[in-house]
Amino acid sequence: MKYCAFLRGVNVKGTNMKMADVCQVFKDAGMTEVSSVLASGNIVFSSDKSAEDLKLLLEKAMSEYFSYEAFLFIRSQEETEVLWKSIPFEKNDGLHIYGFVGMPGVEKVLMEEFQKATQAEDEKAQIINDIFYWQVPKGNTLDSTFGKVLGKKKALRIK
Repeated sequence: MKYCAFLRGVNVKGTNMKMADVCQVFKDAGMTEVSSVLASGNIVFSSDKSAEDLKLLLEKAMSEYFSYEAFLFIRSQEETEVLWKSIPFEKNDGLHIYGFVGMPGVEKVLMEEFQKATQAEDEKAQIINDIFYWQVPKGNTLDSTFGKVLGKKKALRIK
């Protein structure tokens, strides 16, 4: 079965890793057809194991190899296709679009925080199929009010 692993906190705030190394960790853990999606921390792979088993196995392998506390979300190919097909915003070269994969309920917490934040022109958010989507002008991702909230782990606790 095809899966996508979404690695939390990769290539931000000092947790840097080469995607070639990440792919090798996945291969060493028994995954096949492994490839990375740019430097996003998203890995596409195949396995006959369940998503729950893969989460435990891959978090352990990543934690051991990179000496950090790995946290992954594993989604099937079908779930990942829903993520891509549900994007509510039109593609625009001046904008970034993010879809947030997480624990159930995180989309509501993210929307609450977004609605409290000051938005830039063309900055929008929407929840589709329990997925939070955020559109932000390029160059403003980390500097936007909402982007700064995203950088603070404690600010996004699920109630």
